[in-house]
Amino acid sequence: MEVREQRLVETLVYLAGTLVQDFDVVDLFVHLVEVIPELVDVEDAGLLLADGDGALQVVAVTEEHIRALELLQGQTTDGPCFDAYESGEMVMSSLDDPTASERWPDFVRLARAEGYMSVVSLPMRWRDSVLGALNMFRVDEEDLDHEGLVAARALADIASIAILQDRAAQDTDTLVDQLQTALNSRVAIEQAKGVIAQQLGVDMQVAFARLRKYARDRNLTLRQVSGDVVSGTLDPQVLPGE
Repeated sequence: MEVREQRLVETLVYLAGTLVQDFDVVDLFVHLVEVIPELVDVEDAGLLLADGDGALQVVAVTEEHIRALELLQGQTTDGPCFDAYESGEMVMSSLDDPTASERWPDFVRLARAEGYMSVVSLPMRWRDSVLGALNMFRVDEEDLDHEGLVAARALADIASIAILQDRAAQDTDTLVDQLQTALNSRVAIEQAKGVIAQQLGVDMQVAFARLRKYARDRNLTLRQVSGDVVSGTLDPQVLPGE
């Protein structure tokens, strides 16, 4: 395993460990941005989250001079990080490109003054919601390689999970409801597997495969299909084979 891959695995293991214990989400984000230059071919990074009004707030940066760049984007709603947050899509740009100066004149001027020549911004997503953005700065104009992008996306996903973990932990009732819903779903699925296995004369693994394929083909949740099987409104005979 290459050094970067090994370091990425170690970081993901560390971050995953913090999510099952009491933790300070800001401390986690600070650690996250600090390790990014070790894992991705960038010099600096910053992380911004949207507040209740949808305004981006700086949460963590690798260096204090990055804070000014990030604050500018939050205050002026102008810059690649804001665009990534608004669009929900990755933004990657050379700051020497004339179109970058047209899109983000103040940001490009300040970033160039700090010696940066390109930027990569990744939205931090949870399904259809964008929670914030991860901004990465480079001193050269080349795009990040594929491995770097994979690593960066993994870190952005970890940050998104941390946000949800922190918000859920602050609302005990919400967390309990989420856990109970998951447990109820699992019970329904197990019951449905038993019904399918008995009626079709197949084992539980095959029964689950048929249940899952039916749900995926129709863009339904496993819980929905399982409930229909258990209630008798869905005949197991119509479930497709592999």
